[in-house]
Amino acid sequence: MNRRDFLKNSTTLAAATSIATTAVAQAAPRTTKGGRTILPINRGWRYNPKNPKGGTALAFDDAHFDKVVIPHTNVMLPWHSFDEATYTFVSLYRRELRIPASAAGKRVFVDFEGVMTASTVYLNGKKLGEYRGGFTPFSFELTDHINHAGRNVLAVEVDSTERADIPPFGNEIDYLTFGGIYREVNLRVVADTFLENIHARPIHVLTDAPKVEVECFLDRGPKSKPGALSLYAELRKGATVIAAATHTIEAPTVTPHHPQDADQAAGALPPVTPYPNSYTLTLEKLGKIDLWDLDHPNLYTVHVQLSENGAPIDEETRTIGFREAMFTDGGFSLNGKIIKLRGLDRHQTFPWVGQAMPARVQRQDAIILRRDLRTNIVRTSHYPQSRHFLDACDELGLLVLEEIPGWQHIGDKAWQDVAVDNVRRMVRRDWNHPSIVLWGVRINESRDNHDFYVRTNATAHALDTSRQTGGIRYFQESEFLEDVFTMNDFGFPLKPPIHGKYLNTEFVGHTFPTKTFDDLERLREHTIRHIRVHNQLWSDPQYAGGIGWCAFDYNTHGNFGSGDRICYHGVMDMWRTPKPAAGFYKSMCDPSEEVVIEPAFYWSRGDESTLFGDALISSNCDHLKIYIDYGKGFQLVGEVDPDRAKWDHLPYPPFNINLGKAVSDHWGDLRIDGYLKGKLALSKKYSGKGIDQAFVVLPDDTTLVADGADSTRVVLRCTDEFGAPRQFATEAIQFTLEGPAQIVGDNPFSLVAGTGAIWIRAGEAPGKVTLHAKHPHLGTQSVVFTLTPSVPELA
Repeated sequence: MNRRDFLKNSTTLAAATSIATTAVAQAAPRTTKGGRTILPINRGWRYNPKNPKGGTALAFDDAHFDKVVIPHTNVMLPWHSFDEATYTFVSLYRRELRIPASAAGKRVFVDFEGVMTASTVYLNGKKLGEYRGGFTPFSFELTDHINHAGRNVLAVEVDSTERADIPPFGNEIDYLTFGGIYREVNLRVVADTFLENIHARPIHVLTDAPKVEVECFLDRGPKSKPGALSLYAELRKGATVIAAATHTIEAPTVTPHHPQDADQAAGALPPVTPYPNSYTLTLEKLGKIDLWDLDHPNLYTVHVQLSENGAPIDEETRTIGFREAMFTDGGFSLNGKIIKLRGLDRHQTFPWVGQAMPARVQRQDAIILRRDLRTNIVRTSHYPQSRHFLDACDELGLLVLEEIPGWQHIGDKAWQDVAVDNVRRMVRRDWNHPSIVLWGVRINESRDNHDFYVRTNATAHALDTSRQTGGIRYFQESEFLEDVFTMNDFGFPLKPPIHGKYLNTEFVGHTFPTKTFDDLERLREHTIRHIRVHNQLWSDPQYAGGIGWCAFDYNTHGNFGSGDRICYHGVMDMWRTPKPAAGFYKSMCDPSEEVVIEPAFYWSRGDESTLFGDALISSNCDHLKIYIDYGKGFQLVGEVDPDRAKWDHLPYPPFNINLGKAVSDHWGDLRIDGYLKGKLALSKKYSGKGIDQAFVVLPDDTTLVADGADSTRVVLRCTDEFGAPRQFATEAIQFTLEGPAQIVGDNPFSLVAGTGAIWIRAGEAPGKVTLHAKHPHLGTQSVVFTLTPSVPELA
């Protein structure tokens, strides 16, 4: 097949790829020229938290079950102060399937992206097996159990208890896992022989002759007919074909592939040897390639077609980026340039629904980390996270350290087998993401276990030779089996690097929990603790950089956190609104990205034990002027340069100025003017009146898709007349919602430190939705959302 024919034949696939790359709503059904059909099955589920006896049978009457849409949490929870036992139970999900007539004679799989924690899957009452694991994808083949002439019902028993045989469990962990089918589900209809996976590896990217090695993994079913197979691959930038290659497999000797999840159910995990049914095509003579980097995350797509006897039987595509990323003895190098890493750890959990948030919300976290906090790396602590989040990291230029599920505890041999399988599934799901630069193959903060960690490293290296491995530990006296020594260090000063490739992966966090409503002295100290760590990290090139603990506050077990099931360890709260320490991370970006002035205080006279004194300000300006309006207009009360004497290694040190004398007798509005090279670059004002002046409602988006799952955050904020938050506002906001949507959150919702958020989740009917949010003193604010029609599910 020539390029023109392939482009013509794969139009549907290309459109679907574009949707998948930028999706914020549930994917549409798609069929390729080769016959592969992907059918989302996220709507139309029936749910019962009691798992009634006989509930998996085909004839069982589920009319009294709740109607739910995936992603789904097994129980809605308060945002704090609940018992984690509330969600640890076995529930039942059922869904009737409409198997298309075109599936006859083909193979049919059900693909789950994430179910917490163990899933026993049935079709028409027939048990297909159990998958153990909540953070990695799994599939079961339905082919031999489908009734093509009658009803088909898929049933899933979801065990959301903390089972000791499944990582990360076996001991108490410092986070909550929640429950339910919390990631998307698809039916996949394919030919008897199909493309099981694609690994597209850019190589020699910094030379004049970059290439892409496209390794294609085939799954050949038991009914395959003899015939010559051929593979055709293209590299595209948008719709432009850059290069193509063909590979012919004469007289194939492909070994039948047994579904790996059935292997796990049988207790025999697949080996870590290279996959036996793979073939590699090389795409070369690419011409000038646009590199993927932090500022220009250029993406390409690789399209592959599998043919039998000249006729297409399958097509697939992957998104890639050309970059050379490696940890060296002199730091982290991206495309030959040393970059100091500054990032934060992320838990993928949210108030009220745990982990059950759809694509738009998952992507928003990446936007917050990259654009609001200006970080350049995130660690997926402590498990593989949503593909939507990783897609957004690719598109935004946010580097990723991805790690396997775990927290300190290592179980027995069977437990370790599941953990090794987690490595395999994580790598094989995510090996095409250019944003991922390091595989975390050690259980977070666990003790040494030579044999186990030899296996996890060998698995990652056997599957992906293009990336290094790391292993998160909290003690330096550790056997070093990985490529990069990744270290949680909560002390200060930090321990000096003991290996050439050294990355700090947690600091501050639990040693200094801080709430948005804490007093000024604690908020300032929290900010300083992050500043001083990064200052030390910049002092030595052998520190590759640091990933702070952590981005967002998160729910945890009763033996951790602040006694209300929350760890207040984030530089943002659990609604993703900033604490002052967040301003420091933001201020570390180059002013060409954004000019930043972020005070590490709320402007109030008496919030310190000795009244207001030192004003700590995070900024990437080179000079600040401070003004106070005592009632007759703003008067200059001080000028200050970055505190390079104290923070001597940071590229943009914070500013510190004592304003005690300026406010000892009079108080007033504050103005901070920031200068770059002698020119005014930014000016910000803060009220000294101490009055709640305005109530604002700030949605992340106002257009949603009516698929029953698409959601967006709505930030609530009480401010002064200049838009700065009022820290002590705690009023209850009453909501009224008109139209086909629902509120995810409390109603009424009491502000926390003058702010907070709810989420709006679309229903399944298009139309207009109006949210009215009433503040008891400052009136009502309204937001109108447009729900656009969704693509119907066909299965």
